[in-house]
Amino acid sequence: MYEFPEELRKAYEALPHALVYSEAVNNKAVPLLVSDGFCRLVGMEREKVMEWFPKGQFERIHPDDVGRVAQVSETFAKKESEYDLVLRSKHPDGYHVIHAIGQWQTMPDGTELAVLEYADITGNAEVIASTTQNYQIFKKDHFYTDPLTGLPNLNYINRFADERVHTLRTQNLTPQLIYIDVIAMQYYNNQYGYQKGNELLCEVKNVLKLVFPEALIGRYADDHFILIDAYESQKDTESRLIEADNSIRRRAEGNTTGIKAGVCVFEAKTATTEAIDRSKNALKWLGNDLNRVCHFYTHVAESALWNQRYIVENFETALEEKWIKVYYQGIGHVGDGSPATAEALARWNDPVRGILSPGEFIPVLERYHLLYKLDLYMAEQVCSEMLVRKKWGLQDIPVSVNFSAHDFDHIDIPAELLRIYEKHNPGTEDVPKQLIVEVTEQDMAKATDRFLEQLHKLKELGFSIWMDDFGSGYSSLNMFGRYDVDLIKFDMDFMRHLDDNKGVNRMIMKAMTEMAKGMGIRTLAEGIETEEQNLFLQEIGCELAQGFFFHRPEPLEAMIYRIESRRKEEGQES
Repeated sequence: MYEFPEELRKAYEALPHALVYSEAVNNKAVPLLVSDGFCRLVGMEREKVMEWFPKGQFERIHPDDVGRVAQVSETFAKKESEYDLVLRSKHPDGYHVIHAIGQWQTMPDGTELAVLEYADITGNAEVIASTTQNYQIFKKDHFYTDPLTGLPNLNYINRFADERVHTLRTQNLTPQLIYIDVIAMQYYNNQYGYQKGNELLCEVKNVLKLVFPEALIGRYADDHFILIDAYESQKDTESRLIEADNSIRRRAEGNTTGIKAGVCVFEAKTATTEAIDRSKNALKWLGNDLNRVCHFYTHVAESALWNQRYIVENFETALEEKWIKVYYQGIGHVGDGSPATAEALARWNDPVRGILSPGEFIPVLERYHLLYKLDLYMAEQVCSEMLVRKKWGLQDIPVSVNFSAHDFDHIDIPAELLRIYEKHNPGTEDVPKQLIVEVTEQDMAKATDRFLEQLHKLKELGFSIWMDDFGSGYSSLNMFGRYDVDLIKFDMDFMRHLDDNKGVNRMIMKAMTEMAKGMGIRTLAEGIETEEQNLFLQEIGCELAQGFFFHRPEPLEAMIYRIESRRKEEGQES
């Protein structure tokens, strides 16, 4: 790199004209020296200018001009064109019209340096008029500008967003990237027309510029916007977004659900493209929650998202390779604890991640509408293991399989269960009695007509229907009149908080058990862990219980291993 003699450097730096000396390195202009006049023009100290100029000069240029300036700068650096431009540069009081001229100067040692001179010509009416006329021509080229909102577009963001980030960092500020989605835009267009939809997008732009006046705001695509601004605090960002959301709702023609946003606060080495991805991921965590406007990216959330992707991408393989196994949770008679039935629980033994609990993969499968595949798989595994259980002399007890309300929307559950039975137990008439269909109270409370029709069909075929999680928050007495269920399972929270609120839960369970018994409905309590709880269930007449106090969940292989071990011991003793 060229080095100026000290006296010459001081003389150039003291010039009142706005000058920049730079050297071309790999077709990029690297500043070597800036004058006092240039520092005054951009409003920065010389040290900050030298740090900012290489990567930040374009972020202050008007989006309509930046493409032309970038093209001329590149061809000038290659000595393929002259450098003579009129452009608009952002200043605290608005955009100024700047005339920039560049030329090459050969130094005594033969090094060629680019000399750029800048002049603020905002007050020159003749130049402004001419420039304005030329701008009308340039505005036809929307390569860097969104034609609807006039905001920088995706091309601009991809190329110049890094400069805004760089500028904030040189000012010792922390950048944040906000990815905004206008909620239910398609519904708004359908209801009010595309013209009103376009007007809404323009209103979103206007509001964002008012609420985030210093931000780089771009229209990313369709109904999505991106903001890059200085981060002060999570509270500040949240309050601004809430303000923007409320303002957009007030200004909109008709009803709109407003906006939601994902926010990524830059770390030391966060790239802009990475921040965009992170803010998009943060937005996904809001889901359909209309009570929150924004969500901030965290590494924990990202890890959870990657876990979701792993589950979804490997689910089909897990079924094919039988990584998911049935664990039988014993259900015993209250009192002596003798086996009555069992519940089939899914456990995913992954070759990479190890044991995955249902709490990890079931919500993901439900979110991606894949849960029906798991529930049918569990039913098939239970049926295929019935004959094995009989072969090894295990007790021939019914097994309950959990089904989601979504299952009944995707497939014909009665038809599928009959198909599975006939496949594994041909000619067996009492098979339906050995398989229990278990559905949560929450799902039954929001059941569709299709769901109800299939439940009635299951009863006609001889299946037992159990209502799971009764008392978990949706309970209503008309549930018993609406559904023909054989058994209700009291939610384990009843047992966990049995003596809370001066024993109210005890009274509720006793009353519900008596009422169920009067209607011929059996009762089962979940989460039994102590002898005292078992005695209480005997007192109120609850028939069945489930929990570690009775039988711990285990796979068929463990049962068979226990039988084999016992037989070997008996053989050795004899």
